[in-house]
Formats: sequence, C-alpha cells, structure tokens
Amino acid sequence: MSAIAGAPGDGLVVVKSRRGRPPLLVLAALLFVGLVLACAITGTLLAPSDPNAQDLLAGLQGPSGSHLLGTDDSGRDIFSRIVAGSRSAIVGPMLIVIGAALLGTALGLVAGYRGGWLDSAIMRGVDLVYALPGLLVAIVVLGVLGGGYYVAVAVLVLLIAPLDTRIIRGATLDQRGLPYVDAARTLGLSRTRIMLWHIWPNVLPLVVANAFLNFAQSLVALSALSFLGLGVGPGEADWGRMLAENLALIEVTPLAALAPGAALVLLATGMNLLGDWAYDRLSARGRAR
Repeated sequence: MSAIAGAPGDGLVVVKSRRGRPPLLVLAALLFVGLVLACAITGTLLAPSDPNAQDLLAGLQGPSGSHLLGTDDSGRDIFSRIVAGSRSAIVGPMLIVIGAALLGTALGLVAGYRGGWLDSAIMRGVDLVYALPGLLVAIVVLGVLGGGYYVAVAVLVLLIAPLDTRIIRGATLDQRGLPYVDAARTLGLSRTRIMLWHIWPNVLPLVVANAFLNFAQSLVALSALSFLGLGVGPGEADWGRMLAENLALIEVTPLAALAPGAALVLLATGMNLLGDWAYDRLSARGRAR
C-alpha cells in the first residue's frame, strides 16, 4: 500500500538509556498510550459526563470547571467525547495490526522459505497492492460498500498486510541459509515446523516493531476515513469524526477540533516511539543469545 508504508526505525531515533532502561521520551509515550488504553477498556466510566448528551443551551462554551475542554455546537462535553473515542482509536487499529500481522507473516514465511513459483506469485500480488494508491482504494471500496467502521478495518487489513509480507519475506530469506536451518532440515523436520518453530522466533523483533508502526498508520488511516464519513456513523464519539464535525468551529471553539487532532498525533507518535524502542530491545536480546 503506497499510502501506508514504513519500516522499523524510519524517521525516528530513540536515544538509549543507561542499563537498558527506557528513556524519558519512551516512558512518556508509554504513559500516554497506557492512559488511552485504560480509557478504551473502561469505556465511558472515566468520562465526567455522558459523551452523547446534548444541551443546546450549553453549546459552544469554552473550558470551565464543568467542561474541561468546553462543548461543541450541540452542547456535548468535548473531554468526555475524547475519552469515549479512545475505544475506536484502540480497537480498530489493534484488529488491523493483528489481522495484517497474521496474514503478512504467513505469506512472508512461505514466500521467503519456499521460494520458486510460490514466492513469485505472492510477491507479484504484493507488488500489485503497492502499485495502487492505498487510501484512494480504501475510499473507493468503502464508497461502493457503503462505509462502516468494521468494513474499513477489513479493507485496511488487506491493504496493510503486504507490508508485513515484504518485511517478513526479506528476513526469512536472510535466515533460510543459516546453519541452524540446515541442521533442522538434516534432522528431517517439516517445512512448517522449521518456519514456525525456528525461523519465526528469529524474525519476531521485526514483527513486533512493525506492529507498532502499523498501529500508528492504521489509526491515521481509520481517522481519515471517519473524517470523510466512511468510518463511524454521524455523531459517534470518534476522534476523526469529531475533527470533521468541529473543523468549521475552530475559530469559535478551537479545542473542539484541536483536542481530538492532538490526541491522534500523540497516540500515533507514542506508538512509533514504543515500536522503535521494542525493536532495539528485542534485537539486542537476540544478538546477546
């Protein structure tokens, strides 16, 4: 997918801390991601008020003791809607990450280890998806299917999985010719067992790091689709949808649009930082063994 791409370490540098402890920037990212995850798990329990409750008489208010970030034009509490919107910000990208990792890892292992016509067939399909403008394809497909949050999740799984396939295939090619794989073949182990029990653990750092990056990219893509009206339904508490609904009010109540936008940026950046740090730690542990 040309619009959704990346690789571990692209554009982000995490300074290593002493004795292997995470640097402060990574700790801050972990704290924020953990807070969003807690909000997603508890739902509206942490919200100070009902995120969907409308009060037209209280519309377009600024920050106050009763409304920490103010209200939108329908009088809904912005802070409560951001808390409620954390669920769609976590669930959808997580489903995309899991689906893309499973599909991409399976295809990448098979293509890299088996080679031959099977490798060619898989990689030509990957190249085809990469040649397409990913986000535009998602918009067209969702427009034809009528949109919907989980339909968008399914479409993005198919568009992001080729990235995992390409990365895992490259790592598998590097591992395929190493002595431990030759030893496993000599012992008569099956191809499936060699791929799953011997090669896959050695490419796991790439899978983990790429999962974090895929989460960030999936979050942005899903929010963009919701912004265009192809994700969650109108009025639902979703950061991308909130941004679309309140963009016209940015001069009246700036926080109505800036707050969900900032939440998106912080969560995506935090996941990227955690992905880079996890990759460094797992790679170092693998080299130590």
